[in-house]
Amino acid sequence: MSTHHRQHGDAHSVHLRHLSQQDLAARWRMSVRTLERWRSQHHGPAFLKLGGRVAYRIEDVEAFEAAQLRESTAA
Repeated sequence: MSTHHRQHGDAHSVHLRHLSQQDLAARWRMSVRTLERWRSQHHGPAFLKLGGRVAYRIEDVEAFEAAQLRESTAA
């Protein structure tokens, strides 16, 4: 396997392990602006800033979703 191929493969696997803020907004059916507000309020899943772009690791998104599970509508 060439170095170039490995680098391309690594970049592809990174893409598969992360969501853009647009992807996450679509997944949760909310606006990108809501995600931006949540980040400024320290709410929502952990995120990365990669070259000025926001990315969310799939495992952080899934952990945040799991933490939101409720058995009833009571607080």
